[in-house]
Amino acid sequence: MDPTEETPKKNNIEHLIANRREGIGVCGWILVSISFLLVLITFPISIWACIKVVREYERAVVFRLGRILSKKAKGPGLILILPCTDTFIKIDLRTVTCNIPPQEILTKDAVTTQVDGVVYYRIHSAVCAVANVNNVHSATFLLAQTTLRNVLGTQTLAQLLAGREEIAHSIQAMLDSATEQWGIKVARVEIKDVRIPVAMQRVMAAEAEATREARAKVVAAEGEMNASKALKQASMVLAESPAGLQLRYLQTLTTVAAENNSTIVFPLPINLLDGFGQKNRGG
Repeated sequence: MDPTEETPKKNNIEHLIANRREGIGVCGWILVSISFLLVLITFPISIWACIKVVREYERAVVFRLGRILSKKAKGPGLILILPCTDTFIKIDLRTVTCNIPPQEILTKDAVTTQVDGVVYYRIHSAVCAVANVNNVHSATFLLAQTTLRNVLGTQTLAQLLAGREEIAHSIQAMLDSATEQWGIKVARVEIKDVRIPVAMQRVMAAEAEATREARAKVVAAEGEMNASKALKQASMVLAESPAGLQLRYLQTLTTVAAENNSTIVFPLPINLLDGFGQKNRGG
C-alpha cells in the first residue's frame, strides 16, 4: 500500500477517536485537581508513582478517567501520570510472527488440501489497537485464518501449487485493508506448505511420468526425421562424387579398425564391386 494513502487513513481513524473524546466535565476536573494536590503534598515520595518508563519499542496509551488523554501514544522514555485518575496500556510495536496452523481446504477443482502459512505484522497506531479492538493479536490471527481459507478456496490445485507468491500477495492486501482500522500493518504473508492426499500424489506422479514419456517420444521422432533428412542430403552429395564415396569408405574402415573388438574387416575395393555389378547386368 502506498504510504501517502496510509497516512490519511491513519489520520481519519485518529480523528474519529478524538471526536469520541469529550471533556471530562466539572467532576472530572475536580478529581484531577485533587489527584494533583495529593502529588504535591506527598512529593517527592509520590514522584515514584507518577513516573513510568516506556521502552524504545513500546508506546503507552494513557487514559484519564476512562478517556484517552491525547491523540498520540506516549513514549519512548519517561512519562508522567497522575495516580488514581490515570491508567495506561503499553503496546509493543515490534513485528509479530503469526503462525497459521494447517487449514483443510477444498480447492475450486474439488481437491482436499492442507495449507499452513505465516503472517508478519506490526502495530503502527497504538491508539487504534487499544480503542478499536478488544484483543488485536487474537483478532488478527483469526482473520488471517479466515482469509487464507477464503482465498485458497477460489483457486484450483494447479494455481495453488504454481502461484504461491501471487496468492500470498493477495492475502496480504486483503489483511492489510481489513486490519487498517485496528492500527495493524501487515508486512508479509507466506504460504509454508501445501499437503495433498497420497492418492492424489500418485496420480500426479503418473501424469507427470506419462507427459515426460510422450515428450521423449516426440523428441526421438523429431531426431529420426532430422537424421533421415541429413542422410538423404549426404547420399545426394556422395552420388555426385564417386571419389568422396571412396574416401568415406576408407574413413569407415579406419574407425572400425581403431575399436578394440574381434571384428575382422576385409577391405574390398569398390571398383571391383562395380565390375561385378556390370557383369550381372550384362548376364
